[in-house]
Amino acid sequence: MSGKRNYQLEMEQILHASETPAHILLHSCCAPCSSACLERLAPDARITLFFYNPNIIPETEYRYRLEELHRLVKEMPLPAAVEIIEGKYEPERFLAFAKELADEPERGARCRKCIRLRLEEAAKAALQIGADRFSTTLTLSPHKDAVFINECGEELGGIYGMPWLPTDFKKKDGYKRSIQLSAEYCLYRQNFCGCPFSRREAELRE
Repeated sequence: MSGKRNYQLEMEQILHASETPAHILLHSCCAPCSSACLERLAPDARITLFFYNPNIIPETEYRYRLEELHRLVKEMPLPAAVEIIEGKYEPERFLAFAKELADEPERGARCRKCIRLRLEEAAKAALQIGADRFSTTLTLSPHKDAVFINECGEELGGIYGMPWLPTDFKKKDGYKRSIQLSAEYCLYRQNFCGCPFSRREAELRE
């Protein structure tokens, strides 16, 4: 069963099997999540970060998160330079389906459609730059379904002819490490994914 797969182990085996560091296009949702993912991937891969998050609303929030990502890459000691590619900021694409799913809970249909949209653009971007594989930082979050993310990535990889790198970055205390690195670099940490619906859920929880 796919739920029993060890995505972290699969990632390690794929990266270590390559004679030269694989070029990974890594979709980034934010700087805090990217911190621990970069730390884990950088020794074995060449990384290009892809910031495509039309779910982050308003644009001021979007720009601030992107700035924090640039600052992290500049300040974090990594074995090789990491390029950041910014996708189009097009919240209208997210809202086109999200408004009808406003009452869906986290991990529900709204989140799945949002993740698929971002991963599809990541697959296209990976093709454009000639990456070896593509993946996402989203599996770091304990609030995201790593099985769905990996299955979606593999499906899109098959459609676009771009191999997916399976991950489950929250394994081996990945999420805990992201909190530590966020404190170390004084990163802006948010308690919602970026969309107004997740913000509302976060406010209700508090």
